[in-house]
Amino acid sequence: MEPSSLPPLAPVPLAGRRIPALGCLALLLTGCAVGPSFERSRLPQPPAPAGAPAATGSAPGPLGEAQSFQPGLPVPERWWTGFGCPELDARVDQALARNPGLEAARAALLRAQENLRAANGGRLPGVDLLAGVTRENSSASGGTVSPYTLYNASVNVSYTLDLFGGVRRGIEYQQSLAGQQRWLLQGASLALAANVATASIREAALGAQLQAAEAVLALFEEQEDLTARQVELGAKGPADLLAAQAGTAAARAALPGLRQQLQAVRNQVAVYLGRFPAEAGLAELRLEAFSLPRELPATLPSALVRQRPDILAAEARVQGATAQAGLAAANLFPSLTLGGSYGPQATRAADLFDGNAMVWSAGLNLLQPVFHGGSLRAQKRAADAGLDQAVADYRATLLNAFGNVADVLAALRFDAEGLQAQVQAEQAAARSLELARTRYRLGAASHLQLLDATRSWQQARAGLIQAQAARLADTTALYAALGGGWTSLTR
Repeated sequence: MEPSSLPPLAPVPLAGRRIPALGCLALLLTGCAVGPSFERSRLPQPPAPAGAPAATGSAPGPLGEAQSFQPGLPVPERWWTGFGCPELDARVDQALARNPGLEAARAALLRAQENLRAANGGRLPGVDLLAGVTRENSSASGGTVSPYTLYNASVNVSYTLDLFGGVRRGIEYQQSLAGQQRWLLQGASLALAANVATASIREAALGAQLQAAEAVLALFEEQEDLTARQVELGAKGPADLLAAQAGTAAARAALPGLRQQLQAVRNQVAVYLGRFPAEAGLAELRLEAFSLPRELPATLPSALVRQRPDILAAEARVQGATAQAGLAAANLFPSLTLGGSYGPQATRAADLFDGNAMVWSAGLNLLQPVFHGGSLRAQKRAADAGLDQAVADYRATLLNAFGNVADVLAALRFDAEGLQAQVQAEQAAARSLELARTRYRLGAASHLQLLDATRSWQQARAGLIQAQAARLADTTALYAALGGGWTSLTR
């Protein structure tokens, strides 16, 4: 049964029953909490996943190692250090320390915690000091007296008996808000670390693509020079030279776009680090600086539910909605407030602290809602609907989380297969290009054939770089999907 379907506790009728005085006192002091109670075990729980592969495939060359999935292996708190890149470690640490978004999330958490402390004050009596001077013209017998001045100084005490859990529900709600802010902070920290890692990997991949494009440009320039000499010797015609010049121009035109993308991702990394792009001073990153973690955690569903900050934040929202439903139910029942005061009272300031001037009062106030135009019942129904909404949102968060993990696991498996195919394609394209260059020097191949071989190698090289970067990026995505690092990211 879901929390929203739990029936509220019925009020206990006291009339006509013999209840011992001690039992009445216990009821008044402790009370009972009406409305639904939050129970974690009643939230939707994910089933165990179907059989997953024990390991990915492998490919020759850098970043081609096989990765194995280890059930029960804990998610590293500082998972980014598994890539073996000191520059990445420094970037993530700097981002976690300086990012203004995290500073705002920390301030929101502190605010929620202080509101919780303020709500906890409702468990204790309120004590106030009161001092004043009053000019009066009244008498207890109703007669007319001369105006006089009344001086008083007293200690006032008031305490609301939490008979039906209204105070406790308010504290529970503030506790849920503090929990939400905690998990939102953890989630923001985890997302920031993942964004820095992903952007750094993309930066390294773009740098490698830029190097490959510059190498292709050098090849086209070499081919253009060779074609120009052959034209001078009469071995080639002007059309061949024009084709070579067109190839060189096209290769040169590809460079500005790659440089712009590279600069844009470096600017984004600077923003993640809480710095202006002009002052970031980022060191250059290369794909060769990264290593691929060989062993990856394969987290069980029960552990994932307790690790992912977004699931925990959704759970806290269910707890808060449960508390609001209970508070709305408590508002339908009576409330009792005890109050009293003690202190001196005199008509002359000099007599205020005379021992004979002490007065006291004590009282008990009962408030029973009778008619509010149906607003209290409507508020209760709205709170119940809010609880249903929170449970549905929790279920949606749970489904999205496990779908995310499944997608990343599939991506890692196919990334390894894709890298293996790209390595073979790049090796074949490189051999074809070398053969075409040799045949072109000997006059056995046309410039068009050389141009096609060069472009094929360029595409294969770019595909290989992208496949290598994809394995790194999807490994990062797995750690983020498993909620890695949340236990220490905000310390």
